[in-house]
Formats: sequence, C-alpha cells, structure tokens
Amino acid sequence: MTESGARLIEILLIEDNPGDVILTQEAFKSANIGNNIEVVVDGEQALDYLHKRGSYAEAKTPDIILLDLNIPKKDGREVLEEIKQDQHLRRIPIVILTSSKAENDVAVSYGLHANCYMVKPPSLESFRDIVGAIENFWFSIVVLPSESATNLTHDKTC
Repeated sequence: MTESGARLIEILLIEDNPGDVILTQEAFKSANIGNNIEVVVDGEQALDYLHKRGSYAEAKTPDIILLDLNIPKKDGREVLEEIKQDQHLRRIPIVILTSSKAENDVAVSYGLHANCYMVKPPSLESFRDIVGAIENFWFSIVVLPSESATNLTHDKTC
C-alpha cells in the first residue's frame, strides 16, 4: 500500500540488460503512482515467478509485465506464448519493451497476443518518456483486473 492507502501497482520486468533495468527502475521511481518492480533476467525465471515455483512461491501476481524479447534461456517470444496460453496468466497485460525494430518481431509479438509493442529509445530522456507513456496509459487510463479477477477461469475476452 502507498502512503495514500492505494494499492501498489505490481510490475514484473523481464530484462537481462542491467543498464535497461536501472533506467526502467529510475523512470518508475519518478512516477506519479506507487509501484513495485520485480526483476527477472531470463525466460525460465520469468515463468517460475509467474507460476510461483521454487524461490518465487510467495511472488505476487503482476498487474503488468514489461518483457524484452531478447532474453536468455527462453526468449521473450516463448515466454509470451506460454503466458498467453495459460488461463490463469493470459489476462495480465504484456508490454513488449525491446530494442528490436524488426517487422517480424512486431508481427509475431502481436500474433502471440502481446498488448503493446514499444522499441527502447536510445537516450535516457526518451526512455523516461516511454515509461511515462506506459504509466499514463496502463495505470491512469486503463482499468486493470485485480489479482483475484486475473485468476478467474472464465475465458471471455473482448
């Protein structure tokens, strides 16, 4: 909970580049909303976190996932596909936040039901703008399901 009593927004950042992790954390620190960012550095850790396996048994279900495509062990496409096939996880919005501008990556990501595809900008200021856009859209405009609603087994979508 934040000082105002509002629930913290739980963010799962799946990113193996330490510099991009720091940029993302710094940008969200200056956000207007209370948030908690958990970081995992590869696809296997991401899936263990989301399925609450091993050392992640007490992990909170994220409100949103920021996913890099180019991560080790299982790449971001494999992680995205597995999440969107799981009836308990598929409702969690996934923002692809990657350096790839390849049209195939964009098409494959949306084909696997990514909610958004954003290319990491080269400068710190531009990166803050991207995070600000994520914050504004996903946390100020969009209504996200609660953890209990995310875990519903109904398969009704828009």
